[in-house]
Amino acid sequence: MLDKSFDPTAAEPRLYAQWEASGAFSPKTDGAAEAYSIVIPPPNVTGSLHIGHALNNTLQDILARYHRMRGKSVLWLPGTDHAGIATQMVVERQLAAAGSVGRREMGREAFVEKIWEWKAESGGTIVQQLRRLGASCDWSRERFTLDEGLNAAVRKVFVKLHQDGLIYRDKRLVNWDPQFQTAISDLEVEQREVEGAYWHFAYPLADGVTYEHPIAFDEDGKATEFETRDFIVVATTRPETMLGDTGVAVHPDDERYASIVGAKVVLPITGRHIPIVADEYADPTKGSGAVKITPAHDFNDFQVGKRAGLPSINVLDAFARIVGTHLVDSKFEQAEGEYNDSGEESAWSREQQDEIHYIPVELQGLDRFAARKAIVARAEHEGWLREIEKTRHVVPHGDRSGVVIEPWLTDQWYVDAHTLAQPALKAVETGDTVFEPKSYEKIYFEWLRNIEPWCISRQLWWGHRIPAWYDADGKIYVAETEAEAVAQSGGKALTQDEDVLDTWFSSALWPFSTMGWPGKTDDLERFYPTSDLVTAADIIFFWVARMMMMGLHFMDEVPFRRVIINGLVRDEKGQKMSKSKGNVIDPLVIIDELGADPLRFTMAILSGTRDIKLSKQRIEGYRNFGTKLWNAARFSEMNEAVRVTGFDPATVEQTINRWVRGELTKAERAVSEAVEGGRFDDAASALYRFVWNVFCDWYLELAKPVFQGADEAAKAETRAMTAWTLDQTLKLLHPVMPFITEELWAELGKEGAPRDEATLIGAAWPVLPDAFIDAEAEAEIGWLVDLVGEVRGLRAEMNVPPGAKPPLTFVAPDAPTSDRATRHRDLILTLARVSEVASADAAPAGAVTFVSGGSAAALSLAGIIDLTAERARLTKEIAAFESDVGHVMKKLGNPNFVERAAPAVIDEQRAKLAEAEAGKARLEAALSRLADLG
Repeated sequence: MLDKSFDPTAAEPRLYAQWEASGAFSPKTDGAAEAYSIVIPPPNVTGSLHIGHALNNTLQDILARYHRMRGKSVLWLPGTDHAGIATQMVVERQLAAAGSVGRREMGREAFVEKIWEWKAESGGTIVQQLRRLGASCDWSRERFTLDEGLNAAVRKVFVKLHQDGLIYRDKRLVNWDPQFQTAISDLEVEQREVEGAYWHFAYPLADGVTYEHPIAFDEDGKATEFETRDFIVVATTRPETMLGDTGVAVHPDDERYASIVGAKVVLPITGRHIPIVADEYADPTKGSGAVKITPAHDFNDFQVGKRAGLPSINVLDAFARIVGTHLVDSKFEQAEGEYNDSGEESAWSREQQDEIHYIPVELQGLDRFAARKAIVARAEHEGWLREIEKTRHVVPHGDRSGVVIEPWLTDQWYVDAHTLAQPALKAVETGDTVFEPKSYEKIYFEWLRNIEPWCISRQLWWGHRIPAWYDADGKIYVAETEAEAVAQSGGKALTQDEDVLDTWFSSALWPFSTMGWPGKTDDLERFYPTSDLVTAADIIFFWVARMMMMGLHFMDEVPFRRVIINGLVRDEKGQKMSKSKGNVIDPLVIIDELGADPLRFTMAILSGTRDIKLSKQRIEGYRNFGTKLWNAARFSEMNEAVRVTGFDPATVEQTINRWVRGELTKAERAVSEAVEGGRFDDAASALYRFVWNVFCDWYLELAKPVFQGADEAAKAETRAMTAWTLDQTLKLLHPVMPFITEELWAELGKEGAPRDEATLIGAAWPVLPDAFIDAEAEAEIGWLVDLVGEVRGLRAEMNVPPGAKPPLTFVAPDAPTSDRATRHRDLILTLARVSEVASADAAPAGAVTFVSGGSAAALSLAGIIDLTAERARLTKEIAAFESDVGHVMKKLGNPNFVERAAPAVIDEQRAKLAEAEAGKARLEAALSRLADLG
């Protein structure tokens, strides 16, 4: 006999261990089986399971389990990412906490060894947590982006792309993290809104140049008054960068400055003369319309500088300090942006050294923010500070370090992403790879069509070290091994590049490197290209597009046939989860309290939206769904519903059995089509409807009289049908809720005829014939369900006490309705909670009429409800709905609200309006019915 309730704490570890030990997660070795493969988006090795992981891996597991049950050879390949900057930060913090020497004092080799030790001890945390979620990955094939095989693949790809002219070294702006002294990717940059200011500076014109600047205008905007100026005003939020200004830009159509384009200004503090250039980047409607241009410290300015031929001057070092002669000494003989042997500070070219001498000694070596204060103070003292305009603006911060990121001009390694992007664009345009939902293709296209060179070098020690070596003259030799590089150089002494590759570089090779490339392996032959990729929209650029580029370049084939984009999990109000807000839902806490299945089902049923609004209460609700199923199984067991040898559902005769067979068939169709289409929410909704509404609420209720009746043949058939239906239901539900279904499968298997399938994970997916759908049974039971539903709805609307049993009368029924009312009289009495089922030519006095199944019926409520009190209640509730409607309509009718509110807020208000209008209409109908009662 089943326990009273399912105990996930005890069952889940036991069941998962059984699955893993049985080899159920490995692909079938049957060569005839169709292959299905999917690679896990590798979580950071430093990570812990968060709610986004729970969503993403639940959806992948649904696909893996479903296709496994469909008889396919399924490979769900797992692994973790070495997470360069995050892992290095974790170990550095551990060293500091232990009072050990820092990484620079320790040296590169010893520090990297410490990281490997950390990984061996703590790096598998998230892998174990994925097991707790129920992820049925083939752990025997687990990979790590820095393991020996993947390192070989990375080196081969780098060398080949360099040989093809697709990897090169260049001086460009990067996102520079002064805390970690490394370039970082856009994904590692967090935009934060902060309090700041625009400082308006007056730059004096050189050589005695003046111009007439408008100061008054008429109604048409035409200048009416002018003043003679020998300066031009610019504004900046970063005064410290002015030391590196090499130009001032104005719009080519801005008449105010047309006469001084080509003239020069004297840059305050430095005394350098810099030109005024015309460029469309300058916006005449913003501020003075003139923009200071600092090509070495702003991405937009860098482009203006290229167009105008302006030089780029770095005025910050790797630690975001103002550069100075203290940085220029004999140990810096490399190209700008390189590190010396100790990896301490960036070196400077001779041109850069000349520029340093323009910077006053008192500013040299200052932290950027200290320099900002000093420059503003000097501007105020010397009179060229014209205004300080307070503002809130967005400033980039390192997501790991938390410090302000600097655009910084430095030498780095780049990939020619534009060239690699062309086949990747074509593959999606022609449908070789498709996105679900299709709307995400637009994001993919826009990024690839406007792609910039990809900076792939990072100034870290943990990662794939760049396979490039330098001789004493700075000549570069790129090879897979040092021996090959030395051979290329003719036997010279070489030094390897200190940098490592961007983590995304190795991740871009994930679909094929994990299967053994560059070798020709059985896994590559069988499972590449992969079938599906499930991932989030925010890494379409950083990962999906790059996997497409690398897969097509090295494998001549797309890496996956379909990309399924999952949404972003937010809190119940639609806000982003964050520890500072205290609204984070920890999936591990949920699993501890409620089990993995309710979390998984919630993830699936809510997965159809871009922004998933999640609350613990919703998860608890789907725990109740599991409890409902468990109780249904207990009820079935108590009524001796067990499998029967030779039972054939095609031969059942009872109407309820033919009906549930058809409903199960429709559910199987709906679930199969939804999973195949990547619509996990539709699959979960179909399962919920069948399990809760059809099987539990209706079929088992309809079966009760049969179980308790004297017709032994009907009883035997219904018992067998109940057991068979429950088995098929467990199969359909298993991919979404694997633990409770596997436990029920095992427990229910102890009674009745033996099964051919010992475990549910290894069972075959039910594929039911169309003949199982019985139109006659569907119409018959559908009539009964609709009738009971109408009566229950009326009882609720009219506030009928639960214990009251009003009479039900069919008004002038036709023969089929009379026959049905007679056949199902006992069920109607019980399920609708009425005292009698009668027929009459007219509705009785004091009865509320309604229509069900095309026939009129009446529910007698006179003397059961207080008409006066009920009218007052309905009137009051209608007024409340009217107030809600008016309040929301006022908001939505306000143009300012509609323009400023977030789309999610607008949608929420529209949903509230629709809900209030529907509630008002429902109660108005109930009030109207009361009029029939007198």
